[in-house]
Amino acid sequence: MKIAIVTETFLPSTDGIVTRICETIKWCIKEGHEILVIAPDLGVTEFAGAKIKGIPAHNFFVYPEKKFSFPSRKVKRYLDEFQPDLIHVLNPALLGAAGIFYGSRGGWPLVASYHTRLPEYADYYHLPFLKPLLWWYLRNLHNQADLNLCTSKTMQTELQKRGFQNVQVWDRGVDTKRFGPHHRNESMRQRLTKGRTDKTLLMYVGRLAAEKEIAKIRNVLEASKDFCLAIVGDGPYRSALEEHFRGTQTIFTGFLHGLELAEAYASSDIFIFPSTTETLGLVLLESMASGLPVVAARSGPSCEQIQHEKTGILFEPDNPDSLVKSVLKLQNKELRAAISVWALNSINEMSWEKPSYQLLNYYTQELNKFKSISSNTRWNV
Repeated sequence: MKIAIVTETFLPSTDGIVTRICETIKWCIKEGHEILVIAPDLGVTEFAGAKIKGIPAHNFFVYPEKKFSFPSRKVKRYLDEFQPDLIHVLNPALLGAAGIFYGSRGGWPLVASYHTRLPEYADYYHLPFLKPLLWWYLRNLHNQADLNLCTSKTMQTELQKRGFQNVQVWDRGVDTKRFGPHHRNESMRQRLTKGRTDKTLLMYVGRLAAEKEIAKIRNVLEASKDFCLAIVGDGPYRSALEEHFRGTQTIFTGFLHGLELAEAYASSDIFIFPSTTETLGLVLLESMASGLPVVAARSGPSCEQIQHEKTGILFEPDNPDSLVKSVLKLQNKELRAAISVWALNSINEMSWEKPSYQLLNYYTQELNKFKSISSNTRWNV
């Protein structure tokens, strides 16, 4: 099958969407399929056997650290040259809008997937009046697709209530070979604790943005001098966070990748995830696969992944004391060890193969529907 992927974000950018699509590409190429990726031009022209066609990328004032591509006629040219069997547009908003437009008008089966609760971000950037417009815009884009995918049952329900059509869940996955407790590394722990290895090391991994609510973690550091914190990642809120955590035992590492990231997870003691705006939260799975006990804000997607006080602890995001109490509870090393074992067991058999195979089945179903409709149309003519 020839599959064209149009995505708002790709390598060398780092986020859950990039991780998911890279794992999918590797699996599809291994299975003998041909992949073309159309993405912002960040200098990458090939990945795992897939060709990457770049669209000129620009800084956007809302998020100056990241480059975005706007709709372009080059998308049509690349699609016409490749002649895919099917098009998959990930997170359509800017560049993805061109993928939707040219894909739907070019006569190709079209799949779209929803990965970011963009309308919810409006509250964190003091633009709440934009939420209805954003939902209208995204709904109109997605409803031009033959099939819409999302990454949790919670999001499937929400999107259906908001009028998104033909919504199915694209299952979660994690690389249990890349992440694991065996990556615990004393030199990495020295680095993340600034030599205070006797402290309980808290860890956050992800984009540094207002909607992630990372600032809440300071309350934990103020509640006990036994904690130190490693914040792994980067983003538009980094300078504000560095100022917010000034005077605390906090280190900002920037993005970590590959073995370094696996070692950072495994060398920490507790993973904290305050965000309630996730559609999945891939870092939760990576933490659990690393044997790192998780304290996460209670939300629909986090509840789908974590059994409270068994495979992790869920705190109430609207209660300022709930996060602190939850983390203090994990000062008990026996409880941390028990949760680590339960979490590992809960995802021991997880991989990226299952969701990739599931996605290919979705592709095949839509392609067969398209062929059937085309055949019937020719017969009727």
